[in-house]
Amino acid sequence: MRRTVRPTLRTALAAACASAALLAAATAPAAAADPPRPAGVRVEIPGPEHGGDAGSGHALVPAAGRAKAAPRLSEAARAADGQVTKMIDNGPTADRLDVVVIGDGYTAGELDRFHADARAKWAEITAVEPYTTYRDLFNVWTVDAVSAQSGVSGDPGPDTVRDTALGSYFWCESIERLLCVDQPKVDAYVAKAPAADLVVVLANSAKYGGAGYNEPSATLGYEGISTASAGHPKSGQVAIHETGHSLGKLADEYFYPGVPGYEKYTGTEPGDPNTSTLDATRMAAQRAKWYRWLGETSPDGGTVGAYEGGGYYVTGLYRPTDNSLMRVLGKPFNLPGVEAMTTGFHRHAHLATPLTPTDRTLRLRHTAKVAVPRLHGPDGRQLEVRWYLDGRELRRFAGRTEVRVAELWLLDLRGHKLSVSVADRTPSVRDPEAARALTSGLTWDVRL
Repeated sequence: MRRTVRPTLRTALAAACASAALLAAATAPAAAADPPRPAGVRVEIPGPEHGGDAGSGHALVPAAGRAKAAPRLSEAARAADGQVTKMIDNGPTADRLDVVVIGDGYTAGELDRFHADARAKWAEITAVEPYTTYRDLFNVWTVDAVSAQSGVSGDPGPDTVRDTALGSYFWCESIERLLCVDQPKVDAYVAKAPAADLVVVLANSAKYGGAGYNEPSATLGYEGISTASAGHPKSGQVAIHETGHSLGKLADEYFYPGVPGYEKYTGTEPGDPNTSTLDATRMAAQRAKWYRWLGETSPDGGTVGAYEGGGYYVTGLYRPTDNSLMRVLGKPFNLPGVEAMTTGFHRHAHLATPLTPTDRTLRLRHTAKVAVPRLHGPDGRQLEVRWYLDGRELRRFAGRTEVRVAELWLLDLRGHKLSVSVADRTPSVRDPEAARALTSGLTWDVRL
C-alpha cells in the first residue's frame, strides 16, 4: 500500500473473518479516550483464500513480531546458517534487480527443500508479465535461515508455536491468513546477501497466507518484503501482488462495500498511477493518469477505462480495469500496471554492462564489449543497441555487442569517445518521460 488507511479499517478487516455485521460494528470511529496505538509496521493483509479480492487492507503489526530469542541450533546447524547462494545469475548486482529469498521454518536437514521451493516460487513469479519478458533483469539470491523446528507458528492452529529463525507466524493480529515475521531478524539475513532490492520470505507451510511489508528499508535499501507460504498454490500470486505495491508503486484496486467511512472518496487526486478521481471523459480531456491507454484491450480482460471503485472506496475513485491482479489474484496486471511495473524494474536494472572496463583508454588492438540482457516476450522484441563515435552514430554497428577499435577507421592521433546506448523501446510504456528512462549507456576513451 502506498497510501495511509485510517486505523479503524484495520479493526474492521480483522472482524471481517467473522461476519459482515461484526465488520460494520468494528469500523465505528474510535472514541477520543482510546489510548494511542503502539508503534509498528503497516502490512497488507491478503484477501481470503476462497474469495476474489487480492487483499483486504492493512494491519499495524509489531516490527519484531513476537520477539522471541534466536533459535537454539546445533553446531552443524549453525555452520549451515546464513549461507548465501546466487540462485539466478544474470549479471553484476549493480546492474540487476536483486531479489533475496529467505526461508523460515526449515531445519538444517530441509535446506535442499527450501532451495527447491525458492526455485518453484520464482518460476511462478516469472510466469506473469512483465516478469516473463524481463526475467533476465533479475538476480535471485537465497539465504539459508536455519530453524530449530520445522514449520511455522500458527500452523495448523493459533496455539501452535515453533522455534524458527525469522519468527514467522499466522494469526498475526488475530487474522489467520496474515503471515507476519520478525523484521529485524529478516534484515539480519538480508544483510548477508551482496544486495537486496526486493525480499521474499517463504514459510515452510502449505497453509494459505502472506503479508506485504511495502515500505522501503531505510538501512538496507530494499523496496519491500513479501511473505508467502512455500507450499500453497496461491502464494506466488500473493507475492506478485505485493510487488505491485513495492516495485510498481501501484494502489490496490479493490474496495469495501458496506464499510462505514469507505462509501465515497472525497480527498485529493491520489499519487498512485492506477487510481484517480477522474472519470474517463475528464481523464482524456485533461490528458491525465492512464489516458494514453483508454479504449485499449487489457490482458486482464475488457478494455481500459475508468471503473468506479478502488483504493478501498466504493465511489469517488476509479481504477483502469475491472479485474487486474491489483484486485483479483490469478489475473494479469492491466496495461497501466504493466507500464508501472516495467518502469519499476528499470529503476533498479541497467541495460548495459561493460565487459571491457571503461576507466582506461582503448587502443587499436582493443575491443569494446558490452553485455546486454535478452528479453523473453511473446513478440520476440529485443533491446536496441546503437554505437556512436564522438556523438555521431555508427549505423553499421547497430545491434552488435562488441566493436574493435580497428573498425573505427581513426585517421588521427587525437582522443575520441566511443559510446554505446542500449534502449528498451517497449510498446508497454507510453509515458514519454518514463520511456526516456529505459536507456543505459557506456563510454570509452579511444585513440590510435
